[in-house]
Amino acid sequence: MTTLARWVHCGLLTLILFVAPAVVLAAPYAALVMDARTGEVLYSKNADTRLHPASLTKMMTLYITFEAIEHGEISLDTMVTVSKNAASQPPSRLGLRAGQKIAVRYLIRAAAIKSANDAAAALGDHIGGNEANFAARMNRTAKALGMKNTTFKNANGLTREGHLSTAHDMTLLGRRLFYDFPQYYNIFSRRTADAGMAKVANTNRRFLDAYEGADGIKTGYTNPAGFNLTASAQRGNKRIIATMFGGTSTAQRNAKVAELLDLGFSRAPGRVKENQPPAPQYLAEASPAPTQSEAPGASGKTLRLVAAPARSPRPTARPGVVQHDVDAVALAVAAAVEAQVAPKVAATPPDASPEASPEPSAPVSLQLASATSPRPLPAPARPEATAPIETAPETPAFAQATAPQPETVHLAQVAAAEQAALDEDAYAEGDRAEPAPFGGQFLQSSAAQPETLALIDSAAPRARPETLILASLTPEAPGPHEDPEVIARVSSSGGRHWGISLGNYPSQFQAERQLLQIALMESDTLSDALRKVAKRKTGFEANFVGMSHETADLACRRLNARSTDCTVIGP
Repeated sequence: MTTLARWVHCGLLTLILFVAPAVVLAAPYAALVMDARTGEVLYSKNADTRLHPASLTKMMTLYITFEAIEHGEISLDTMVTVSKNAASQPPSRLGLRAGQKIAVRYLIRAAAIKSANDAAAALGDHIGGNEANFAARMNRTAKALGMKNTTFKNANGLTREGHLSTAHDMTLLGRRLFYDFPQYYNIFSRRTADAGMAKVANTNRRFLDAYEGADGIKTGYTNPAGFNLTASAQRGNKRIIATMFGGTSTAQRNAKVAELLDLGFSRAPGRVKENQPPAPQYLAEASPAPTQSEAPGASGKTLRLVAAPARSPRPTARPGVVQHDVDAVALAVAAAVEAQVAPKVAATPPDASPEASPEPSAPVSLQLASATSPRPLPAPARPEATAPIETAPETPAFAQATAPQPETVHLAQVAAAEQAALDEDAYAEGDRAEPAPFGGQFLQSSAAQPETLALIDSAAPRARPETLILASLTPEAPGPHEDPEVIARVSSSGGRHWGISLGNYPSQFQAERQLLQIALMESDTLSDALRKVAKRKTGFEANFVGMSHETADLACRRLNARSTDCTVIGP
């Protein structure tokens, strides 16, 4: 072999040695694009292939953390004691030390923005008790969310045998974060944040700054996984979520995900009916002990129980008036009415007018209605005792010197029976005290007795002095005629006619981008405000409108404290 041939041979061998490992170690590529509004898949490539998710795993850790906060297991201010397992995680790290105490809110920021492995592990160990328990909870949650090809082994996504997921499952998880926890979703678009120990920068900030409408979600990288990214962006009324596995670099990954999102925006329809994902359904698994009939060593069956109630029985009524007592009272009232009205009906001449003849069937039907009321009625309002406005001394309001007329007796008894029925029903609901007999009304079935007349005489109202002036009956003295004065003003407290201005910008895109950033930064006061870009001669003015005066003033003061120009605008 000549010298030249030897040099060529050595060069080819060297090239193969350097290139071959790169080809062998290249991570597989997978991608999926989804319309976030409907869940429709717009593009997929190897989307169900199980691959290493890397730090995309932290999306599940954060989902469970948000869920634990919502269920009251922890709060944002809960102090977490860092475990030895969390403190020993390799970079990327926040720098936690074993035994250190740190608030949950700082761990969330570090895991979501910096992708800190120690922060994610600290959350998992605190919520689950240890890494294995938290991984089991991650897998139960993934199953409830419909992630069929995912298995988690740890909280941060560091390479572990069997720790695998797919582009399709990670896209589902990103969509769930947006819909299930919108109050926390804005954290994924923050460029920087205070993580307690240090100020952390977003690992996805380059893509967020470069792609129009991007507002999340999570990056991931390990040698076996390559450069991964689940990204979400909104333009107009369209929202697209895309996931990519196996990028060769940060720049190549960002460029490819931008192409995937562009593809999604071009294929997604402009107007669709939003189909939000249903609440996750968690299934309880139980393994009962084997029965005597089972062979030794046979495993128990697995039962899947849905905890939701199968029916909603109607509650039993509260203990109230005994029903037979109610029936006895109603029958007594009916008997008294019939005894009083029947003789008068028999003595009525044939040519008497129909209006003057009491209808004998009315008390009977009333008794039946009061005794068999199928559903309690609301408690009636208590009539307040009021003094008579105009009563002549010779005709007392409560006195009756002669036997009452049949029509008067009939009407009084009907009203008394109706009141008794209402009071009994109200007592059955437990809304008031036990009613007095006959509804608290005085029934007079015969001529007034001497004891009653004595009480009436002592309680009869005296004649009103002639000098007494009743203000409610005295007409108001006419005053001089004046045209009414109408005063109109715009409400400055309850009216939502105020807003704030963030200044002018050279383009509409820059104005809309500033509004979105401010809305995410100041969500407490601007959550109900509307973003509006007004075209002016000097440029495009970025405004928040539809606010009350107090809210607009508070928002401006908070923004000014953050060195952001803001002006209150009124109606």
